[in-house]
Amino acid sequence: MPFVAVMEPIQQKRMTTAAASAKASRREWIGLAIIALPCLVYAMDLTVLNLALPAISAQLDPSASQLLWIVDIYGFLVAGFLITMGTLGDRLGRRRLLLAGAAAFAVASVLAAFARSAEMLIAMRALLGVAGATLAPSTLSLIRNMFHDEHERQFAIGVWIAAFSVGGAVGPLVGGVLLQWFWWGAVFLAAVPVMVLLLLLGPRLLPEYRDPEAGRLDLASMVQSPGAVLAVVYGLKRIAEYGLDPRGIAMLLVGVALGVLFVRRQRHLAYPFLDVTLFRRPAFSAAIVAYALTGLAMMGVYIFMTQYLQLVLGLTPLQAGVATIPWSVCFTVGSLLAPRLARHWGARRVMVRGLLLAAVGFGITAMVVPPYGLWFLVAGMIAMSIGLAPVMTVGNELIITSAPPERAGAASALSETSAELSGALGIAVLGSAGMLLYRMWLGPAVPAALDPADGVRALATIGGAMSVAGGLADDGVFAEAARASFTNAMRAIAVFGAVMMLAAAWMAARLMRDGGATPVAETGLDDVAGA
Repeated sequence: MPFVAVMEPIQQKRMTTAAASAKASRREWIGLAIIALPCLVYAMDLTVLNLALPAISAQLDPSASQLLWIVDIYGFLVAGFLITMGTLGDRLGRRRLLLAGAAAFAVASVLAAFARSAEMLIAMRALLGVAGATLAPSTLSLIRNMFHDEHERQFAIGVWIAAFSVGGAVGPLVGGVLLQWFWWGAVFLAAVPVMVLLLLLGPRLLPEYRDPEAGRLDLASMVQSPGAVLAVVYGLKRIAEYGLDPRGIAMLLVGVALGVLFVRRQRHLAYPFLDVTLFRRPAFSAAIVAYALTGLAMMGVYIFMTQYLQLVLGLTPLQAGVATIPWSVCFTVGSLLAPRLARHWGARRVMVRGLLLAAVGFGITAMVVPPYGLWFLVAGMIAMSIGLAPVMTVGNELIITSAPPERAGAASALSETSAELSGALGIAVLGSAGMLLYRMWLGPAVPAALDPADGVRALATIGGAMSVAGGLADDGVFAEAARASFTNAMRAIAVFGAVMMLAAAWMAARLMRDGGATPVAETGLDDVAGA
């Protein structure tokens, strides 16, 4: 009996090791292609909307605040419901949640396409956000369970991230063509055929995974998690737009209080929505922080880039879409090369060097000056995308492998929550800060004889300024002042983005110090995550 007692755990360990190193079959690789579809649609929907902003501004005439809400409420609600949806996927089935989310996303896209007011479009974007929250944790957690071999899983995650880049590349082209020939609402309809294809093929090709020991869903956590995220975001948005606004401060405090209650509650639940013990692992914390800072900086400057291409440089929507292709193509290449770089350099070096290259890209964007603005912008996009793609691939690997396979949905939801929330905050906070700088620099150039309503509209958005300038007989002086003010605001946000990338690189270098000395081919990212 003692011999058997000793050999039993050894045999179990061997069985676990064999399962972990099992190669994926043809079914898993075909399933990966199906999983990539909602990721592509998610990115396509985001980039298409950015290109459609000028058309939306012209037809729906939203205020500056409404324009930001049209863009960022989707990300806010995705971020708010990700943790809840990740836990639901672990409990109810990840394939089931993915297909339900795809159906809801298709319906919400049709409703958004036919919105007839800024308020209605904001509401439909909110519905898209709730539906979108089901997609990311389901797809990433399915990858965690489908691919047990470390190197195959790294490549699969690279494909998963590359799908976002392909969507970013296809989105501007599809959106540019649609905006060239149809009304702005058509950009939402592009997502419908892809979701229908997923609904048709998903049940046949995707396996179902759920946690057989999942506990009861905690209703209090389901309220606290989205409540905390939405209250914090709304409070920060109000403060960024109106200064130390009492309502903004109150909502921020409410959100922080709900967040504290949520975290405390998770420590005492047998089946928590958020495993707070994961943050004790330095590599996990470094990956989460780096992921969040990159999303904050990237989305904060990207919303300015798309408007700069059309409203400052005067490109058509299709030309602007073509100009963003290098960003998406380089991001795709970087995502697919990330596993090879990780095996050669190790996780730590990939993260740090990628963040430093991204900082260079933000710095190049900050040097945008006429008449070479387009070339500086494209060069900055290329450096940013090549630097950030490996960071996100390796970071996601560290995050999802830190949790047990049966809780991969919750872990992937935490990863996506940090990305979505930081991206939404980048649009809200950095977008508001950039527009504050724009108004500050443009204010002195507003003609004294201009109608007060037109003055407010010109200071609200660059689109409004171009519209007002078209009715002035000043030989384009005011229009040129508006373009210069907007360009300076974008450059300032790019400088801030470079600083954040340097801070993230410093943090990754310190927290992952013990994990990056040996190439991943020898130690494995799982070992780094447990360092």
